[in-house]
Amino acid sequence: MLLQIVFFLIDTLASFFAGLMLLRFLMQLRRLSFAHPLGQFVVKLTNWAVLPLRRVIPGVGGYDWASLLPAWVLLAGVQGLQLGLVLGGDVLRWLPAAALFGVLELIHLTVVVFIALVLVQAILSWVNPYAPLARPVAELTEPILAPLRRIIPTISGIDLSPLVALLAGQVVLMLLSGVRASLLPALL
Repeated sequence: MLLQIVFFLIDTLASFFAGLMLLRFLMQLRRLSFAHPLGQFVVKLTNWAVLPLRRVIPGVGGYDWASLLPAWVLLAGVQGLQLGLVLGGDVLRWLPAAALFGVLELIHLTVVVFIALVLVQAILSWVNPYAPLARPVAELTEPILAPLRRIIPTISGIDLSPLVALLAGQVVLMLLSGVRASLLPALL
């Protein structure tokens, strides 16, 4: 029981910081300013890992790899810890599985971040569309919602694209869960 609580706390903290680093990566990918409160929050909580890595890992192709790499390392580390506790024994045996599951967890976290952003955008559009958070969230969700808006017409002035995006995100999460479940026996 105590081990489950400790692992839950480790997983939650790692996912939180990996999510922030992923958000920093996405904000830089979309060329968003970090001057707003969300940007300042993300930068202050991720500088500890990103700034030292920027000295060794350059941004290539417009991607900030120094923000994405620590997110993957955190998630793969948690996966490795979980596999190590379950399997024990030789680290080299389950290390490739932890690395692959770290990639799957990063994809999973990306979908979860987009689902959260779509929910926040939908709530803000009804409650306070001019909130300081509304613009950066809208900019981050635009690559997902814009193609859906071209396909799904508004009905009585209501944009249904966020609902479709949420449903699609849930389907992707289910598919990722299935992929993970099918890979686990093959890798171990």
